[in-house]
Amino acid sequence: METISLPQARRMALAAQGFGGRRPEAPSSLHLRRTIDHLHLHQIDSVNVLSRAHYLPAFSRLGGYERADLDRLAWGPPGQRRLFEYWAHEASLIPFDLHPLLRWRMAQADRGETGWGQMKLYAGERRPEAMALLERIQSDGPMAASDFETHKGRPGWWEWSDTKRTLEWLFWAGHITTAERRGSFERVYDLVERVLPEAVLAASTPTDAEAHRGLIERAARAHGVATEAELRDYFRQPLEAARRATMELAEEGVLIPVSTPGCRRAWVHRDARMPRKIEASALLAPFDPLIWHRDRAERLFGFRYRIEIYVPAEKRLHGYYVLPFLLDEGLVARVDLKADRQRGRLMVRSVHLEENAPPDTRDALEAELGRMADWLGLEEGVVSDPGSGDVAER
Repeated sequence: METISLPQARRMALAAQGFGGRRPEAPSSLHLRRTIDHLHLHQIDSVNVLSRAHYLPAFSRLGGYERADLDRLAWGPPGQRRLFEYWAHEASLIPFDLHPLLRWRMAQADRGETGWGQMKLYAGERRPEAMALLERIQSDGPMAASDFETHKGRPGWWEWSDTKRTLEWLFWAGHITTAERRGSFERVYDLVERVLPEAVLAASTPTDAEAHRGLIERAARAHGVATEAELRDYFRQPLEAARRATMELAEEGVLIPVSTPGCRRAWVHRDARMPRKIEASALLAPFDPLIWHRDRAERLFGFRYRIEIYVPAEKRLHGYYVLPFLLDEGLVARVDLKADRQRGRLMVRSVHLEENAPPDTRDALEAELGRMADWLGLEEGVVSDPGSGDVAER
């Protein structure tokens, strides 16, 4: 079994995630599509303290692309749309070609084999209620939860009404999908056949085993080098199915076993690149696929990262919405950011440098913050001294 050093593993991971190449001077919709196809998904999250999470991974890799291009790919008119919403790693925007590979998950939900809370009930005893809601959408057209007179829940992210739970089960089971996002990012649902192109729906459905192999293979391409658990986590696949898929791909020579420091066996895709060096500068969203597996980020980069949104303010170590800063081959700082849209400013509420941060970290970070502010249409408002919670005007 080949041994890969830690610096080699870092470079492979960064290259697989789309870092290390020169950013385009004027990122186009084509650049954006290539980035999404490379990563296979952009995770969606409700927090909008800086920018919605699905916009940030492309900025980290491309720089100042047009966010409207992503909106068109995700929720645009027929002919422009290239993405659909579904549960992959978490709620995600996913290229159309992955739809067949995720139908096993929809089928399991439809049979009541998966789901959370009371959602499984809609596959069984409460199925008539779900079908009645589906018929309502079929006859009346796209609808959000707030359009139903039976929607009694409060608007909070976790406080779903029965109507919202029913809609989410229909979504999980593949009966409906997101037609558009409305107002405060509320999901508007419609029948899958009225949203996705006919060619996508007509694509043959693979067996469950074929689908799991396809997902593991894509996860391996996106990782560069990864453990079995990390490959499985990319699309949140079941343990046994993912393990069988990994072994089958290894037997076919698609995945190659290697060892790395801290990991006796990992997997490398046969087409993975191992660059001699990586030159990069990027702020990473908390939900960026490079770092969403926290143990992997710690093993590869020596960077312990935990999102502290749900931690009481007085117990936070680094801040509310903290973005790690990638400089070349290391995660060298973390920055607590907020978009003050009322005053048109990017607020840098704290900066913490890592012990291994090189001398040029602050200059590189300042430059990247300026690029982010320009992309968001904001002025860079405040900065703080590294490692300090004190914020001073620039």
